Order: sequence, then C-alpha cells, then structure tokens
Amino acid sequence: MEFTTRDLKALFGAFSARMASERDRLCALDGVIGDADHGIAMEQGMKAAADAAQAAEGTLQDVFNAAAKGFLNAVGASSGPLYATALLRAGKAAGPRGSMPSGELRTVIAAMRDGIVQRGKAEPGQKTMLDAWAPAADAAVNGQSADAIAAAARQGAEATRDMIATVGRAARLGERSLGHPDPGSVSAALLVEEICNAMKTA
Repeated sequence: MEFTTRDLKALFGAFSARMASERDRLCALDGVIGDADHGIAMEQGMKAAADAAQAAEGTLQDVFNAAAKGFLNAVGASSGPLYATALLRAGKAAGPRGSMPSGELRTVIAAMRDGIVQRGKAEPGQKTMLDAWAPAADAAVNGQSADAIAAAARQGAEATRDMIATVGRAARLGERSLGHPDPGSVSAALLVEEICNAMKTA
C-alpha cells in the first residue's frame, strides 16, 4: 500500500482533531506538574501544521516541511522547536517523492525521535515526550507491527508516572513529580497512534 501526499495531509488533519479532542485532558495533566497549557499548545500547533500541510504542494517532504513551519510559528513553548525539528527530519526521511510504501512510516517515527533528541538534548528516563517517542521508534526500527509500535508509545508514556523529572519545568518539583504522567509523553503517544493508524489504512 502506498502512502501519498493526500494521505499525509489527512494524517495532519487527524493530528489536529486528536489534539483538539484531548486538549482539556492534556491541560489537566500539565496543570499538576507544569503550566497547564500543553493541551492548548498542541491543539494550536497541530491546527497550524494541518492548515499549512493542506495548503502545501509538491512532495511528501514539501508537506512535512510546510507543517513544521506552521507548527513552529504557532507554538512558542519548548514543544515548538522540538516538533518543528522532528517534522523536518520526518520530511527528510520521507524524501522528495509523491508517495512511499506505508510501511516506511516506521522510518518517519524513528526520524521524529532523532529530531527530538537532536533539538532537545534529552535522554529517555527524564520524564519527557522522548519517553514515548523512543520506545515507539525502537519498535518501528525493529519492524514491529503498527499496533505494537502504538502500544510501545503508550507504555512509555505511562512509565513516566514512575519517573522524577530532571529537565523542563517539571524538574523544579523534584520528587513531587512522581506519580504523574508527563503530558508531553501522553500527547506524543497519541500522535504515534495516529501515524500507526495511517500505516494500517494507507
């Protein structure tokens, strides 16, 4: 099955809809250990990314690059440059072509993880979005099924409940961050889930 630019634009639409529907839950999670605005930032960022993707013409890489610019322009918080870099890396992985085999979305997941690592300088275990992207990318690189990749992301996000934040705003709470999932990892798992859904339906 081929994943086309049309499918990619639909994926960004799915990202936007998912962040809008989960906005309040993500804000509530962030309210415990952060600024309570993560849901708003992700909703606004993915809406801007989806609009930019929809308006873009050209290759898969062109659409990803447009979405990256849209996200960055909409989100001033730390997730702005992190996801912009992730989406640029995804575009490079997808390449200047009009479509690719849907199974290659695994390389997109790994590329997004790599972009977040490059920009954020974080490591797994620090209670960040990387704790969902990293296990998902590992599962993707190992050729696991879409369902297994999505499950790895969800399990990674859930595991942040037992971590002490060492970077970002939540790090100020120290041990008081224990017992609460990281909202960035929860939203990351939702995005991975949408990519995996696209992998199955494209």
